Amino acid sequence: MPSEGVELQPNAAILTSQEIVRLAKLFASVGIDKIRLTGGEPLVRKDIEEIAEELGKIKGISTLAITTNGITLARKLPRLQKAGVNLLNISLDTLDPAKFVLITRRQGWEKVMESINIAVQSGFDPVKVNCVVMRGVNDDELVNFVELTRNSPISVRFIEYMPFGGNKWTDTKFVPYSEMVATIQKHFTSFRKSTVQDGPNETAVKYEVPGFRGTVGFITSMSDHFCGTCNRLRITADGNLKVCLFGREEVSLRDAMRAGATDDQLLEIIRAAVLKKKPSHGGMYTIAQSENRPMILIGG
Repeated sequence: MPSEGVELQPNAAILTSQEIVRLAKLFASVGIDKIRLTGGEPLVRKDIEEIAEELGKIKGISTLAITTNGITLARKLPRLQKAGVNLLNISLDTLDPAKFVLITRRQGWEKVMESINIAVQSGFDPVKVNCVVMRGVNDDELVNFVELTRNSPISVRFIEYMPFGGNKWTDTKFVPYSEMVATIQKHFTSFRKSTVQDGPNETAVKYEVPGFRGTVGFITSMSDHFCGTCNRLRITADGNLKVCLFGREEVSLRDAMRAGATDDQLLEIIRAAVLKKKPSHGGMYTIAQSENRPMILIGG
C-alpha cells in the first residue's frame, strides 16, 4: 500500500455487476475460458458473491479464480466456492505479524492465515500464496515460506519486485529469481525445478522440494520476462482494458458500453487493442520511468 494511500473512485465510475457479467460473456464467446476477480481488493464489493454466481453460470468458463488479500475471505468462501470459484490466490508478503502491518498499513495477519487454512480445509488444491520479494524487507523469509509447502497443498509464488506508481521501487530492493533459488537451495539442497510445469501460458516457473506436498513458483517478469507467451488481458474496476500489466495504454470499455456500443462493436474495440500489444515490455528501468497505476489499482 502506498504511504499516501490511493484515491478512491466514485461508485458511478466503477463497473456495475451487470456490466462485468456482460463483458465476461463477451470474452467467453471468443474463447476465453478463465476469469480472475482481482484488485484492488475484490472482496470489498458488497455484491461479489452475486457476481461470482453469475460468472459461474457462463458457458465455456472452466476456471473462476480470485486474488485476494484474505482479510474477509474466510467468511465469504463457502458461498464463493458454491458459486463456482475453483482457484484462489491469497496475497501474503510476510509471515511476521508486525512486518505485515508495516507492509500493508493495516492489521489482519491472523485473518489472512485463517483464510489460507480454511481454503486448504475446503479442498482448494493448490492454494496459491503470492509473495512479492523485497530485499531488506522480506527476503530473509524465503525458507520460511517454502516450509509452508511441506504438509499442505500450498503453492507459494515468489514474485519479483516490479515498478509501479506509489511503491517507491528501487533496484536496491530487487531480488532476481536466480538469487531466490540459490538462497533456498542453501537450506533445502534438493530444491529443484519441477518436472511438471503448468503449461505454455503459465506465468510462474514451478519448483519443489521432493517429498513436500506443495510447490513453489517464481514469477520472473523482470529478470526473465515471459511476454511472448503471456495471454492475459485485464479490465480495471473502472472498466479500462489493459493488454499489458506494465503498459500505460488503456481503452475504456465502460464508456463504450454506456454510450450504447453493441457486442460486435465492443469486440472490435478489444480486437484493435490486442493487435497493438507490444512484443515485450521495456525492462524494469524503463518501466520505472513510465507512468502507470499503482498495482493496488490494477490487481494481479
